[in-house]
This record gives sequence, structure tokens and C-alpha cells, in this order.
Amino acid sequence: MPAGTPSLKDIKVEEEQEVDHSRVEAVLSGMSTEEKVGQMMSVAFRFWKENPAEEAATVLNAEKENPERAVTGLNEKMRACLKKYHFGSFTLFRENCRDAEQTIRLTTDIQAANQEGHGIPMLIAADQEGGTVTRLGFGTSGPGSMALAATGNPGSAEAMAEVYGEELRRVGIHVNYAPVLDINNNPNNPVIGVRSFSDDPETVSRFGEAYIRGLHRAGAIATIKHFPGHGNTVTDSHLSLPYIGSTAQELKAFELVPFRAAIEAGADMIMTAHIQYPEVEQETHISCSTGERIHLPATMSRRFLTEILRGEMGFEGVIITDALNMAAIENNFTDEDTIRLTIGAGVDILMLPIVLDMGTFQRIQEMTDTAVRMVKNGEINEERINASVRRILKLKEKYGLLEQTDFTVTEEKLRAAVRTLHSPEHRKTAESLAEKALTLLKNDNHAFPISLRNGEKTLILFSNSSANRVMAAEMAIRRLKAELPVPEGTEMKVMVHTGANGDECLEAAVNADHAVLVHRFYCAGCLDPRTEEGSSTALFDRVIEARKRKNQSSVLVSCQLPYDAGRFPEADAILLTYGSSVSWTLPAESGAGSDYVPNLPAALCACFGLGKPSGILPVSIPAVNKQYQLTDEILYFRRVDC
Repeated sequence: MPAGTPSLKDIKVEEEQEVDHSRVEAVLSGMSTEEKVGQMMSVAFRFWKENPAEEAATVLNAEKENPERAVTGLNEKMRACLKKYHFGSFTLFRENCRDAEQTIRLTTDIQAANQEGHGIPMLIAADQEGGTVTRLGFGTSGPGSMALAATGNPGSAEAMAEVYGEELRRVGIHVNYAPVLDINNNPNNPVIGVRSFSDDPETVSRFGEAYIRGLHRAGAIATIKHFPGHGNTVTDSHLSLPYIGSTAQELKAFELVPFRAAIEAGADMIMTAHIQYPEVEQETHISCSTGERIHLPATMSRRFLTEILRGEMGFEGVIITDALNMAAIENNFTDEDTIRLTIGAGVDILMLPIVLDMGTFQRIQEMTDTAVRMVKNGEINEERINASVRRILKLKEKYGLLEQTDFTVTEEKLRAAVRTLHSPEHRKTAESLAEKALTLLKNDNHAFPISLRNGEKTLILFSNSSANRVMAAEMAIRRLKAELPVPEGTEMKVMVHTGANGDECLEAAVNADHAVLVHRFYCAGCLDPRTEEGSSTALFDRVIEARKRKNQSSVLVSCQLPYDAGRFPEADAILLTYGSSVSWTLPAESGAGSDYVPNLPAALCACFGLGKPSGILPVSIPAVNKQYQLTDEILYFRRVDC
């Protein structure tokens, strides 16, 4: 564990005994208004372009073609900004983290720039949830939350979280924006999905508590999110302002259950949701872009953050917003209103708009200056600021940051980081849990696993929605040939349905002795053959039907949301993975340095008998109607013992 980080035992002692916070009070009393406001601001330098005229979306989409735009080190303007503004925390994204050595040098450089301005050491954070949301472009990307719940054992979440915590701490990251405690009770949810453990509050609570324990054991800070719950939405707050009609009592009986359990388990931070709950928060605001009257989202709701979260639920830790450049906020509130309303609601840390270019870089500075001005002219009460800064300082004190001044990069630190992030034990943990999560939902006529014979042909066919997952098949084939006695003359063909090659794919499937169909459901349109996202479902229907006429079976592999299981009732076998990741290159034989999510490779290996699925269903799966929509009828019920 890095120097300056208390062990889990130390943390527990601090929680159980009366703690002397005189050091915190001494630091607080000597801070200027500018320094206090800076502590409440979290910045992120994701991309850099001197010319702000180019659309931010263009910069984001062009990252693969223009990797030099990604911020992997500080330039002089960034360094001067960190020196001047005394920011309290910094959020890293995948583009910032290319390899272990580069990431360590970046985090230490961030701290050094802050120290040049005599700042308090910064909390450095990242979203390392696992599964579909990971920020390190190296190290171990294990199964996500729903897959961990499918193992049926909360210890899986604890073990995987400890791996994430150890790897984050080795590269200078203190805070994990995880676990996700949203209950995925709406299968059409476009943003949570497999990031949730379950559609059951008790299951989410048990696995969330275990995940927190794992992070704490590694000396990392857990951030539970997205309070008070993002699981029952049909819109994504990155794109618009969601609306949930639940009453306060309904939320307390359902969505708030995991958050209450996590608070009792010692969670240090909570991230807010940019969602309207008009039955709970009646205060409204006129949207700055549409002129419509909207309800204050939870991020700006004193009712939610001060009265419910702090008053009724007893949370004494740090409240941080979700990113304030998400459309839910940016499209409806001016920057000045955002500052005034979030701080007034009880927020401790504002996650400022992500820097993509010179324009957004200037904007975060202007927002910080605005906050300082509002405190000095009395629009924001300084005692309110003091309360937040006190909580932030206590958190830094607890994790050994308050007095840390040495952020020197040493060869020993670099070697230790590389060992941890290339750990075979970590990779084995991830692969083992991915295999345990695999859930064989259906197996008619013993279609699963496939038994290969000499000279037989097998087709692995990917839907268009899973096209960028095709490398998982190459990984599985490599492992099968290395670990199984694959008969001579066996042919394994991998194809991707592009839309234009449907007849070719159908012919190959009909002529194959075995067929594995890989489908990825990530939005409602994926079930509908009339949409671009769902165009492959019509082909899969044809393949399954044609093979049945020849008395041949078809195995369907669901590689993300499991709700597509109801879309293919005629498939002979259905295997659920609960997650997969984009992969462009085949990792090294050892797996060292690779961050691929192991769920899909494990599933494809299991299709041929290498690995035995033992997972249990953590969510209920509804039937699909003739309009290709999920219904209220439950086709497969969640296992209550997970």
C-alpha cells in the first residue's frame, strides 16, 4: 500500500474512537475564501485543444484518430491553473490513463503543481466500476456489478473491489466513483443497466456493502452513486433531464434502501443524480434554454441532500455532484445558478465541466471565480462553505492526505505499480468471477455445451450491435486450442452481421454444424428489427428457424443487458454474460497490461465445455411483445437467494 495510506484497521480505529480534528480546524481557520472555494471544486482535464471553436463532441469522437488531444501530461497553462486555484480534487478519465508509468507521472505532476501554490494535497478520483465503466487503460477490468451479483456471493464484489482499489492507489488515485447503488428496476434504463447489481434493493445493498469493504481494505475511498437513484429512468441525464414520479415514501421503501445500508457500512462519499422528483422536491426553476418550468434535480435539492440525506439518513460524509456539464444541468441552468443552487442544497464538491479545449478550460476558471465572488458578496453564506470544507479536510485527514507533501516519482514506486497492475493474481480473480457469473438460462435438447467432432464447422456470428466485441472470439479460440483437445480438421469461423451480408451470414449458419449467436442489448431499439440497432435480430430469427428445420441447435450468447433473452424464445440455449467491452487488439498471451473485460471470452469458451456456468439470475427478465417491446409479464424470475 502506498506510503501515507492508513490500513483498513487504522480506518476502523478512527471510526470507532473519538477523533481529534484539531489539525483540520487549524487548517480551516488559516484558509482564505479562495482556498476554501477551491477545495469544493473538482476539475478534469480530459482533452486539450487551443482553439475552442471546434465542437466538444467532435473532439471526443476524434480521440481515437487524434490521441495527441488526450491529456496525458500537464502543459504550462494547466499547471498554472492548478497552482492558482487550489482545487481540492481532480477526476481522471480513460484518455488520461494510458499506462502505469505515465499515469503515476501525471498524478504526481498534478499534486506537484497544486503544491507549488501551497495547496492542500488533492483527492484524485476515477470511475473504476468494472465492466463497462473503467478508466484505467491497463490493469484489470473485471466483471461489472450485475455480473458480480450473478455469482450469488457478495464476496465476489469484495474481492473485485479490492483489486480495483489496489490498482488505483498504486497510480496515485484515492477515490473510486463506485459502487453503483442504483436499482435497475426499469429494464429500458439507457444508462445504468449492467452497472447495477440487481433490480432488488436487498441484493443491491448486500453487494454494495461488500464492494465498499473491498475498496476500504485497499485504502481507497468509496463513492456510492447516484443518490437518490437513477435506476427507474428511461432517459439518460447525460443527454436530458430525467423525471421520476416516485413519492418520498416509495423512495424510502425502495431506492434509498441500498444507500442507507452503505452509509451504515461506512461510505465516505455520495454522488448525486441529476434527476427531477416532483413528488419530493416541489421547488421549480425556469430552464435557461427552453423557458419551461422544471423541478430542481436532486443535485440542487435541499430537500434531498440536507433534509433527507443528512437529516433523516444521518450521512456525515462528503457529497459530490455528478458532472455538471451533463445536459441535464447544462441545458437548464446558467453556471451562476448551478453554483448557487448546488451549494445551497448541501453539496460539498462540485464536479466542474470537463475540460475539452481552451474554451472549457476558461469556463472552469470563471465558475471558480464566480463562486468566490458569491461568497464574498454574501450570496453564499461562508459558514455553509466552512461546513463543506471541514468535511473535505476530515476525509483527507482520514486517508493520510492532509499533511502529505512528498509526491516524488521513484523507480521503486514505478516497479511496485507495474507489478500490481500486471498481477496474474488480479487477472485470475477477474477471469474466475467472470466465469462464475455466467448464467445458463435455457438449455433445450442438451444444446449446451457444444461437443466438437473431427471435421465439423462452427460459426460464431456477432450481431451488428456487438461488432466491436469480435476480438473476444479470437481470444476464446486461442484459449480453446491451448487448453482443450480440439479435434483435427475442426473449423471455427467468426462473422459479423453488417446489414449488407445477411444472406451470406445465413448461408454460413445453415451450413455449419454448430452456431453461436452473440447479441448485445444496450437500448430498446436493439430488440426491434426495424431499427438500425436491432437489424441483426431479424437475421438471428432466420438463422434459428432455418437451423431448427434441419434439426440443428442454436446457442444465443447475451453479452450485455440480459433482457434480450426474452427476444429469442426459440433459441435452444441462452447464456448470459452481463457485460463485454470494446476490443481492437488481441492481448498478450499472459494478459499482462490488458484491460479487457473477461465476461464474453469466458462465455464463448464455456460454449465449448471450457468452464461451467454456475451463475444465478440477479434481475427478472420480461417477455417481449409483437411490437418488440419489453412487457410487464415476467418470463424468467430473479433468483431471490442472490
